[in-house]
Amino acid sequence: MSAPQHPIQLQGISLDSIAQEFGTPVYVYDGEKIASQIKSLQTAFATVPLKIKYATKALSNIAILKLVKKAGEGVDAVSIEEIKICMLAGFAASEIMYTPSGVNFREVQQAVELGVMVNLDSLPLMEEFGSVYGNTKPACIRINPHIMAGGNAKISTGHIQSKFGISIQQLPDILEVVKKYQLKIVGLHIHTGSDILDAEIFLRGGNVLFDAALNFPDLKFLDFGGGFKVAYKAGDPSTDIAEVGTKVSAAFNDFCEKYGQKLELWIEPGKFLVSESGYLIVESNVVKKTPQITFVGVDSGLNHLIRPMMYDAFHDVYNLSNPEGELQPYHVVGYICETDTLAKDRLLAKVSKGDLLVFKNAGAYGISMSSNYNSRLRPAEVLVWEGKAQLIRKREEFDDLIRNQVEIDI
Repeated sequence: MSAPQHPIQLQGISLDSIAQEFGTPVYVYDGEKIASQIKSLQTAFATVPLKIKYATKALSNIAILKLVKKAGEGVDAVSIEEIKICMLAGFAASEIMYTPSGVNFREVQQAVELGVMVNLDSLPLMEEFGSVYGNTKPACIRINPHIMAGGNAKISTGHIQSKFGISIQQLPDILEVVKKYQLKIVGLHIHTGSDILDAEIFLRGGNVLFDAALNFPDLKFLDFGGGFKVAYKAGDPSTDIAEVGTKVSAAFNDFCEKYGQKLELWIEPGKFLVSESGYLIVESNVVKKTPQITFVGVDSGLNHLIRPMMYDAFHDVYNLSNPEGELQPYHVVGYICETDTLAKDRLLAKVSKGDLLVFKNAGAYGISMSSNYNSRLRPAEVLVWEGKAQLIRKREEFDDLIRNQVEIDI
């Protein structure tokens, strides 16, 4: 690994200057990258009626959602709060898919009252939905295709032991509940996991959808989920979107001929749209040498970026302050009272106290999975769009930390 020779720039603005203006730690997003990722999917699936439903959980800042809306696409929400955030960003209820997992039925009712379509995730939910709404509200059914795919086991969602969806082996039970309540099923959905490279995985999932769909005469769409892999370092493979688009679209068009009706093809990218757009900039607090390891302690940790600890995720790290320095090995660690190794055994340009380091691929599941662990504050967020760096979330202050605590006499 070699150090970059020039400061990282987003639309002509250096990350160094953004850190100087907004302080650290700070999340920075390149809006043009998000727009180009959306465009690449629209191009790859140009031969089918495509609907992109951005997976809001990846990065739910309202400014980011507005970029998705501006591109003419929709969203997938997994909580009533995400639904409300999407609506604040300007999405109509008809542009939002709600895919809950094991929620209280009261939340489902709130979503229906807002006009959002529900993706039914279990047979008990189908029963409860049917008993309340019958055939008065359109719905989608999430099917578990029993396909083991994706990267880390924690983000593989389509295998037989996954909590997500209704087993394809239970299709007769699904049909029985649909008939019992005359449910208005307008879509079928699968999602096999994340970090999927092979187009054949999407085709296998598609075949499960196609076979099941023949039992539902009133479908409007089939939802293939997301899971497209992005590259995390030089030489890392990523999903060939053009190949996936070509093969899946061809299979989908063939199915529509068999089905006798032109359906919409839905996909739910999250990480693919925002991961590569994001950078987490931190400052070196201390360079600590031991007999075996040199640690760089920074002003962040697993409270801001938990993916390395939770998923063994790799994020490239660069020294913005000394990009051409001699390469030396480091462990980059956080300031949390917990083992929070953000980057292990990395060759970085020589790091000194006060240097700015940047973690790449930090747009997805960074700030959205952040916490106040150790009573630490969440960082600011900045969007670079149309050549301007704009604050889209204020850095938390101490008052934010205790805002909802209630004092009592003890």
